[in-house]
Amino acid sequence: MFKNNFKNKPWYSYTIAICAGVLLFVVLTHISDIMGGARTFIGYFTPVLLGCIIAYLINPLAKFYEVKIFKGIKNEKIRLIVADTLAILTVLLVIVYAMIMLVPELISSVKTFVGNIDLYIDSLDTFLKSVGLSSAELGLQGWTGSSEKVLYIVSEYLSGNIDEVVATSANAGRIIIQWGIAFLLSIYLLANKGSIKYGIKRLLKAALKEEKYQGARAYLSRCNQILNRYVVFNILDALIVGVVNMIFMVIMGFPYAWLISFVVALTNLVPTFGPFVGGGIGAFILLLVKPWYALAFMAFTLVLQLIDGYVLKPKIFGGSLGVPALWILIGIVVSGKMFGVIGILLSIPIVAIINFTYDDYFMPWLERRKNRAEEDI
Repeated sequence: MFKNNFKNKPWYSYTIAICAGVLLFVVLTHISDIMGGARTFIGYFTPVLLGCIIAYLINPLAKFYEVKIFKGIKNEKIRLIVADTLAILTVLLVIVYAMIMLVPELISSVKTFVGNIDLYIDSLDTFLKSVGLSSAELGLQGWTGSSEKVLYIVSEYLSGNIDEVVATSANAGRIIIQWGIAFLLSIYLLANKGSIKYGIKRLLKAALKEEKYQGARAYLSRCNQILNRYVVFNILDALIVGVVNMIFMVIMGFPYAWLISFVVALTNLVPTFGPFVGGGIGAFILLLVKPWYALAFMAFTLVLQLIDGYVLKPKIFGGSLGVPALWILIGIVVSGKMFGVIGILLSIPIVAIINFTYDDYFMPWLERRKNRAEEDI
């Protein structure tokens, strides 16, 4: 009674509006400090968050093994253990196989590059002259002439920036250790996913009424469906693009086929900008060998990305996610600014979730609220 009378006071709404305005002003004027503090706080939990992401990515494969391969095992607990174990082993085998194929190719590529550096320098100089440019105009005069000059510049740079080199190496080591810890955590999370799901379900049931609980469950289920579908099909699409790229390079006799195809497949996971980055890296590497290799590769990459965007992706995803291209672009920029590479990778499903939340939940809620207000009048 007192609470309702309190809210009906004339000054109550003005006080709330003023406080909200002051709070918004403080947040906006200190947004960089707030975001920096949030990033620092989240950084403490980075291995845990990475472990959750890895476990979430492996879980669809484990679910596939559980439902399709080991459905004959009657004991549910044993079936889950076998499926999770096989999924983890599959991921490890894929990583090991990729390293076995990639590392020798990378070493061979470095050896070939160093052995033919004079040829690459001559090719670059010839290409620049053919398009009416010179190394001096582009500030590359130190990088043309001879391999000894290039190696001297590299060694001078390394010796002059030894602190940065050491810091970068140490940071790379920390990142590797961090990912290793995250992978171990993902194994524990997968092993305990049943109890984690039960705990979340119990919490929601205790906190929400039955109708609200069912609504929250349906909402989370749809979010999970969007994320799972996007992750699985995006990896499949990147794999297909990488394989097709490697087949083309092998047929054409281009060097560094495995290395460039791996880069193309990896960057293809990044929406919108990724394929262009991978194509640019591959073209630059081939440009040092023969300029026409780079031109042919760029032409093929353009055709491949057109086919991927208009034929392959719609077939794999079964149609678009129903998100306008403008919102996807905004989502990529904002997510990348806030959460880095992880934000860019997950920008499309995040935007898709926001989009269906707005269309299916927020707008109907506003419409119901308006209708109730009109009925009260």
